[in-house]
Amino acid sequence: MTLPKTPSMNLTGKRALVTGASSGIGQGCAVALAEAGAHVVCSARGMGRLQSTVDEMAGQGFSAEALSLDISDLDAIKAGLTEQAPFDIIVNAAGYAKHTPATETEPSDFDAVMNINLRGAYFLSAWAAKAMQDAGIEGSIIHISSQMGHVGGIDRAVYCASKFGLEGMVKAMAIEWGKSRIRINTICPTFIRTPLTEPTFADPARVAWIEEKIKLGRTGVVEDIMGAVLYLASPASSLVTGSSMLIDGGWTAD
Repeated sequence: MTLPKTPSMNLTGKRALVTGASSGIGQGCAVALAEAGAHVVCSARGMGRLQSTVDEMAGQGFSAEALSLDISDLDAIKAGLTEQAPFDIIVNAAGYAKHTPATETEPSDFDAVMNINLRGAYFLSAWAAKAMQDAGIEGSIIHISSQMGHVGGIDRAVYCASKFGLEGMVKAMAIEWGKSRIRINTICPTFIRTPLTEPTFADPARVAWIEEKIKLGRTGVVEDIMGAVLYLASPASSLVTGSSMLIDGGWTAD
C-alpha cells in the first residue's frame, strides 16, 4: 500500500505580488507567503510604512522588496507588471470603504470605491493572468473580498456592490483561465481589526451589531487570514478556483 502524500505549502522559488501590503491584512498575507519561501513584492500607494514592512521582513530573513503602486491607477498597474518578471502568485489586498446611507452616497465616493475594489482588481487580474499565460505559469490569483460580497450591511450599499461585483468577476475569470491552470479565488473575511476598520470599531452601536452576527463570538485578527492565503497560493489548493473562502465566524451561516 502507498499512502497519499499531503500537498506541500512550501513556496520556495515562487514570486508573489501583494497589494495593500503596508499594513493590516495585506501585510499579514505578505508575511505568510514570505515565511513559506516566496519572494514577495510588497506594494502600496505610500512608501513610508511599506518600506518599514519590507525592512522588518528582511530583518527576519524573508525575501521581500517594496513597490509603490496605486491600484486605482491602471497605467501604474500595467507598468508595474511589465517592469517585473511574471508572478506565480497575486494577492490583491488593497481596498477602500466609504460607508454612508444609500440615499446620501456621492458619485465621487461611489467612483472611489469602485475604482479600487472592482476596476483595479479587474485589470490587475487580467494583466497578471496574461503575463502568466505568456510565461507558461500555472499561477494563483487571490483577492481579499469580504463577507459583504455575500450579504448586505448597514450603510454599505456601495461597498457591497463592489464586493458582489468582485465575486462575480472571479467566477467568470476562473472559467476563462481554467485551461491555462491559472486559479483565481477570493477570501471573504468578517470584520478584522486593521487601520481600515478602526472607525467601525470606534462606534459602540456597530460593535454590538457585529458581535451579534458573529457566531463564534469574536471579531477577527490578521492572523485568521494568513493560513487561508497560504493555502490558496500553494499546491494544496490545486483544484480550487472560482471559489470564496468565507472567514466570517459564521456570519453568513444564517
